[in-house]
Amino acid sequence: MHLEGLDDNIILLDSISKRYSACGARIGAMISKNKEVMATALKFAQARLSPPTFGQIAAEAAIDTPQEYFDNVKREYVARRNFVVDALNKMDGVFCPKPKGAFYCIALLPIDDSDVFCQWLLEKFDHNKQTVMLAPATGFYSHPELGKKQVRIAYVLNLDDLKNAMECLQQALLVYPGRVTEVRKESAHA
Repeated sequence: MHLEGLDDNIILLDSISKRYSACGARIGAMISKNKEVMATALKFAQARLSPPTFGQIAAEAAIDTPQEYFDNVKREYVARRNFVVDALNKMDGVFCPKPKGAFYCIALLPIDDSDVFCQWLLEKFDHNKQTVMLAPATGFYSHPELGKKQVRIAYVLNLDDLKNAMECLQQALLVYPGRVTEVRKESAHA
């Protein structure tokens, strides 16, 4: 927000749900020096938004959260991210770049179609009476062909559960009927 000459091009978004891991708390802030953007946002906010009372009370209490909480959360997510990305990249035919600021990663898998694969995982596959739920990456792109061999994996579970999930995914990839042999890594950046 302090970069000179960019006043009209910077918008800062923050939310209680993301900052404090308070899923569903629909309270946040949009900050910009761009008066036109703020005027337009205010019109929508006045017409549609009304933060819930419970969320307001929780948000006020959350302000006093000590820095130690954020340090611990960051440490935990870094450990989860590193484990998941490392586990994925050890799997045959899988490529996963390391995210720098998210609680999920996008992995390129040796599969024919991520929508079909994700559905197959839920309906037809289990390993030790478990399966893993992934999001097809096709829904995160504007062009329908992008993300066709990619999945989004959120590392929001504890490490033990993530270990089970990665083992389950590895076993699924070994028996998936639509497995492909060649995966181009450059398509992971599309």
